[in-house]
Amino acid sequence: MMGILLAEWLKTKRTPFRWLVFLAPVIFAALLIGYFSLGSLAANASLTAFQIFFETWAVLVIPMGIGLVSGLVVQQEELAGSFNGLLGSKPARYKTYFGKLAMLVFALATGTLIALFSLLAGLSIILKISISMEAFLGATIMVILGAIPILTFHLWIGLAWGMGATIGIGGAGVLAAALMATSLGDSVWQFVPWGWPVRLSMLSGSYLLLGSGANFSDFSIRQGTVGLVFAIIFFVVMLLGGLAWFSKWEGREA
Repeated sequence: MMGILLAEWLKTKRTPFRWLVFLAPVIFAALLIGYFSLGSLAANASLTAFQIFFETWAVLVIPMGIGLVSGLVVQQEELAGSFNGLLGSKPARYKTYFGKLAMLVFALATGTLIALFSLLAGLSIILKISISMEAFLGATIMVILGAIPILTFHLWIGLAWGMGATIGIGGAGVLAAALMATSLGDSVWQFVPWGWPVRLSMLSGSYLLLGSGANFSDFSIRQGTVGLVFAIIFFVVMLLGGLAWFSKWEGREA
């Protein structure tokens, strides 16, 4: 499996993929640090920075980033002989599919962690703000877990319909995530994939920042549990469905 993952990584050498994974998160964090340095943080600076970072990352960057990165991974194969190299490769079809998905998960996790640690470095070193490492890391893990099911969906869509479809759905995902982050999503976010990264991260972070007292109810814990369960179900359905479809797929017409 590591050999397949390494092969997938080498395929990204002359594409914007690596720039998006390694550089874009640093620029994102730098923009937030610049914004915060203008006096945009309230009295509880750590909590405010936490909310702004995770809401912006999960609502804007995750949907569009997933749409763009998954589209690039698929487009690279499409341009290299209309998927002939992909479909004619020696590894079994399921290994090839897992390799693509593993590369997308790597991009998601790496980009999110780079953005996080770039932000924390700026908050601590430049702005001299004391932060809760436990809360930020916990919320980051939940962002990644909430976004992985969306990756499986986008990989399937990208192979079936191309980069335009993945970017278009990513744009729609921004709108869905924005709605789920408001009070309009309070009762339905558990069933909307683009609501999982923002809501799960905010719930876990709020619990770690505020504790389990009056500010964090049993209802919120139940909501988070239901959201995780539906995220797992969605992931399994998309993964198994995508594998079954890919095992019989013969490429796309130009």
